[in-house]
Amino acid sequence: MPELAWWAWLLLAVAAAIVGLSKTAVPGAGTVAVAIFAAVLPAKQSTGTLLLLLIVADLFAVTMYRRHANWRELLRLAPAVVAGVLVGVVFLWFADDVWVKRTIGVILFAVIAITLLRRRFASGVDLARPHRVAAATYGTLGGFTTMVANAAGPVMSMYFLAARFPVKEFLGTAAWLFAIVNLFKVPFSIGLGIITVPGLLLDAMLVPVVIAAALAGRWIADRLDQKGFERLVIVFTIVGATYLLVS
Repeated sequence: MPELAWWAWLLLAVAAAIVGLSKTAVPGAGTVAVAIFAAVLPAKQSTGTLLLLLIVADLFAVTMYRRHANWRELLRLAPAVVAGVLVGVVFLWFADDVWVKRTIGVILFAVIAITLLRRRFASGVDLARPHRVAAATYGTLGGFTTMVANAAGPVMSMYFLAARFPVKEFLGTAAWLFAIVNLFKVPFSIGLGIITVPGLLLDAMLVPVVIAAALAGRWIADRLDQKGFERLVIVFTIVGATYLLVS
């Protein structure tokens, strides 16, 4: 078991709760968990440790929202996401922790800016059917960011917001996307040495927190209106991106 101070365990428990909530109530909040794990653990090791907690939360998200997924959109995104994951594998092989953090932070801010501008000035465009170029761009960035830092939640959240998905369809599509992608990442993470035995032991301690938060998230999601939901997604995305840039 990793030797950590009490405050480090407290922060990790908070991050584990955020993981559960991000999968079942507030997508984008997961970036805050990424930031906390990277602050407490070495950045690359934190990626592997957090991945397994995300997979646990994915199981609950898929169970809760399995009937609400937009499979047509998932199939549109799939090739780009796979390509992005493979690029992320190569990047992780060569990049150090500092480069990983800075790169993800810049990407997230760019995505936020583009999405907000698009929604402001393109209100006449049918955003319920995003262009193939947008799917390819967001999908590639999502695959890349999920591989190098488990930070694709905000990237794909911006895409789903642009598509004007209702809350449940948003959560269901995101649940299936990340459940599949996170499992796809496991062999690469083992090969890169970022899934470790100490990380597995730490995960075993934090899994109950993830489960409790995931169950609470369903109750919260049922009470969020569309505007409040979208604002929370954007705020958490900005907070997480800021930390990755300045930490």
